[in-house]
Order: sequence, then C-alpha cells, then structure tokens
Amino acid sequence: MSLRQRLQREESGSAVVELVTLGVLLLLPLVYLVLMLARVQAGAYAVSQASREAGRAYVTARSGEDATGRAEAAAYVAFLDQRFEDTGTLRIECDGAPCLRPDGRVGTTATVQVPLPLLPAFLEDVLPLSVPVSASHVSTVDRFRSLP
Repeated sequence: MSLRQRLQREESGSAVVELVTLGVLLLLPLVYLVLMLARVQAGAYAVSQASREAGRAYVTARSGEDATGRAEAAAYVAFLDQRFEDTGTLRIECDGAPCLRPDGRVGTTATVQVPLPLLPAFLEDVLPLSVPVSASHVSTVDRFRSLP
C-alpha cells in the first residue's frame, strides 16, 4: 500500500465531521439572531399599533373622563396582541385644554421593553437584557365636534 493510499484512507469521513461541527457553530448564532429580530419586530408592531389605536380611541371618546380609559384599553389590547402586556406603557399629551376641543391634537407615545430571548438574568450587570422600542402618533379631534 502506497503512502498516498494510506493518507487517503485516514482522511476519509473527516470532512463530514468538520462540516457538521462548523455548520452547528455557525447555525446557532444565526438562529439566535433570527429569534431576537423576530421579538424586536413584534415589539415594533405592538408600539405602532398601540400608539395609533390609543390616539383614535382618545379622540373619538364622548367625554374627557372616558378618553384616557378608552386609550389605555386600546393600547393594552395592542400590547396583548404581541404578548407585551406586562412591559408596555402609554403616554398621552394634549396640545391645549380641553383635550377634546375641535381641531385639538392629541399625541400618544407607546413604549415597550423587548426582552432578549434565552439570556440568563445574571448577565444584567454586563449587557442589556432588553431593547426599548417606542412609537408616537398624533391624532386630531374632529373639527365639527361639539364641546361637551
């Protein structure tokens, strides 16, 4: 048996092992990146929908007392839709008093903390374990609305 044949026989099968090892090492970070980006995108959808729907619910309320509750309920449903009901917050700002006057503008800002998947809590001192995502929306009260 020649030296060349002996070396060829010793190398047989090692390419498969190398391919599997490198494939797993490269695939795991890629899968984690896809999981992380999917959660951040879900957070972006949640805050966008929450701010828009909260603004709509606020400006269509019959009275100022009901408006804040309606807006918070609409935002909660939007956060719940993407499973961020615990970390979602809503801020409402008016451009004047009263808020529901004709042609009044109501700004709503929704914020959510998107936790990064599969990270243990002890890493909190070393790196951030969540990504803040926020969206703002300005809604206008109907011009022909009667004052309450």
